[in-house]
Amino acid sequence: MRTLAVLALALTGCAAPESAQPVAAPVAAPLTAVLTTPREVTLSWPPGDQGAAGRVVEFATEPRGPYTILDFVPPGRTTYTHPDLIPRTTFYYRLRPYYGPASNTVEVTLPPGPLEEDLEHDWLDPRTLPGAGTAPGAAPEHLRATVKHANGIHFTWTDRSADEEGYLLEVRARGAPGFRVAAVLDPDVNAVGLVTLPEEKRAAYRVRAFRYGEPSEVVTQTTG
Repeated sequence: MRTLAVLALALTGCAAPESAQPVAAPVAAPLTAVLTTPREVTLSWPPGDQGAAGRVVEFATEPRGPYTILDFVPPGRTTYTHPDLIPRTTFYYRLRPYYGPASNTVEVTLPPGPLEEDLEHDWLDPRTLPGAGTAPGAAPEHLRATVKHANGIHFTWTDRSADEEGYLLEVRARGAPGFRVAAVLDPDVNAVGLVTLPEEKRAAYRVRAFRYGEPSEVVTQTTG
């Protein structure tokens, strides 16, 4: 996964009437870890909050972290395999849902051509263009994609959210069953470039202002 920087976002909700019963926060899904080979751990969990945009799988090698993101998985997926691990090491895992609205989707068809060797381009860097967000929890708007070369696309969008803690650039290659995260961006970023994968010559893209939910319990396994 092409990851730039990881942060989070908090959405505000409307206050309930005084007569309404308090609504409990979604409970994090139980997580299990099984050592399927001496150097491979398989995580599994039951379906969780259906309102989540997906889940983040994280690991650490110390009880208190720091944690590293392994993957952003779609809401329907309930397993993840962590392969080729260091022998005789204890790994700590947790799961976090993430939430937030997505922008419009843009379809991009790239011209033929191989991957460029020289990837030192200013347009690849994440940037903050003028025009800050004004509404808590608002979806990004006006996503635009500009083809830069046979494997490069520059994206811009309008940052409408006033409280996001990060943005996800998501891609769905032609024929793929769903979107996956291509890049994780800091808050207030609204322009970034992407070097595409070979299967993304024709693909759809969107950006999502997101926040993390509460983490699951931590589970461990020690490799052989």
